[in-house]
Amino acid sequence: MFFLNVLICLLVVGVIKYAITAQFWDLLHPRFKANKPMPKEQLMFFSYIFRSFFTSAIFILFSLVLRFTEDWFSNERVQRNLENERLTAELAFLKSQINPHFLFNSLNSIYSLAYQKSDTTPDAILKLSEIMRYMLYDCNDSKVDLAKEITYLQNYIDLQKIRFGKNAYIELDVNGQVLTQRIAPLLLIPFIENAFKHGVANDPAHPIKMIINVAEKHLSFYMENKKHLMNRDAIGGIGLSNVRRRLDLLYPGNYQLEIHDDADTYTCELSLIL
Repeated sequence: MFFLNVLICLLVVGVIKYAITAQFWDLLHPRFKANKPMPKEQLMFFSYIFRSFFTSAIFILFSLVLRFTEDWFSNERVQRNLENERLTAELAFLKSQINPHFLFNSLNSIYSLAYQKSDTTPDAILKLSEIMRYMLYDCNDSKVDLAKEITYLQNYIDLQKIRFGKNAYIELDVNGQVLTQRIAPLLLIPFIENAFKHGVANDPAHPIKMIINVAEKHLSFYMENKKHLMNRDAIGGIGLSNVRRRLDLLYPGNYQLEIHDDADTYTCELSLIL
């Protein structure tokens, strides 16, 4: 319909231009050197309409190409903005899942201490408050200092050591210089939570091992724990699927994650370009 209307308009404009030219031929047309106007008989109707149509069509086509090109780039910008907003909303939702998940597990640990009337219960509550302060105030940005994230992980491990007491066998090694590197917040904690929730932390022969190797723009994380066959979550955790989705959104093509869930041992290896 659009091109049909354009075609009709071009023909109508051509007829109007022909009528105006024929009416004012002597005034509009340039004269010869002999000061005589071009013979009016040379103003052929169909020839004039064709030339007018062809000339107008070129300008219209050129303007359409410019407009369609502008609309295409505008639509691309709109689509990118919508996609970014969707990803931002999804990341916010995934991040909001982490906090209640972590709080639920930590409160279970503190409840266990309180039930046992352990003297370490106040220390555990204080450690939890430090952890929650970090989660509430320092994790609002898309990236945080790697040093703060590692401190957060250490606080969580300390909280678990309070829970298990002298029977906790947990190893955390950080190798390399932690300087100005930044990482997405709360990215590694689901792996550690999973180790304490489904693993064995009181076996000296099979301690929970966590190794973080840091380079200038690269981080590798390795974790290994013996599985506690009697400590399975009947509902099923959301932590690992959550972190995998966050990795897909935040580090597309810049990470490798390998998880080995054997009969007795659970290991995971994460390689990440910061």
